[in-house]
Amino acid sequence: MSNDAEVPFTKKMRIVTREIHNVSDALINAKLGIAMSENHVWAEGLLVFYEIFRYLEGAMDRYSHTLIGELDVPGMRRAEAFEKDLTYYMGCDWKKNYSPRESVCEYLKHLETIEKENPYYLTAYIYHLYMGLLSGGQILRRKKTLLGKLKFSRKEKTEGMAVTEITEGTIASVKKRINEAMNKIAEEMDEDSRQRLLEESKMVFILNNKIVHSVQGAGAVVAIKLLKLGVCGLFFALLYRYIKKFTLG
Repeated sequence: MSNDAEVPFTKKMRIVTREIHNVSDALINAKLGIAMSENHVWAEGLLVFYEIFRYLEGAMDRYSHTLIGELDVPGMRRAEAFEKDLTYYMGCDWKKNYSPRESVCEYLKHLETIEKENPYYLTAYIYHLYMGLLSGGQILRRKKTLLGKLKFSRKEKTEGMAVTEITEGTIASVKKRINEAMNKIAEEMDEDSRQRLLEESKMVFILNNKIVHSVQGAGAVVAIKLLKLGVCGLFFALLYRYIKKFTLG
């Protein structure tokens, strides 16, 4: 058996997306991580991903009789949690005047296209998005809790963060089962299909970046925060120079 054959397919998926994944992580952290103290920005972030997760969960229902169904690990589904959080931030009537924005429609159209070509290509999106949310969601949850403490909030510190909660099993056990299911699916595919899955893995992050770019208000919030940090940094730099000059000079 060759060394390449011994490498789990999920590891190949991570390797091939490493560069664009890092870019995507930086963008999401900048737009949502830093700006998550602003509820309207956080709600916008939830809104752009809601339709994508809803589509993928619909696909898992449609193909539950196939190996795709094995990716539907108990405790991983997020669409209902998205709806719960969106209701918390935007009110019970948020769906009334809602329609997906252009970047989200483009994403959904791509998912529809590859589903018609081969439903198994959707597994790249299921794998990366759910693994990302399971991992990154916990980081964002801790940040939200910290922000709540810093603001001395009397409310539940993770209120409005249902999307990061796991109600069945543990993060580690759910991720382990998703990895096992993805590797099993890849084993049943031919080499051309596996290569296509690797290409779709890259497309996951390209499309993710496009919809994150569409989040309104995040850029302004980040700019203000960075400006504040810059002003504070300048102040302390000047203070240091002042102290050094008059104590050592």
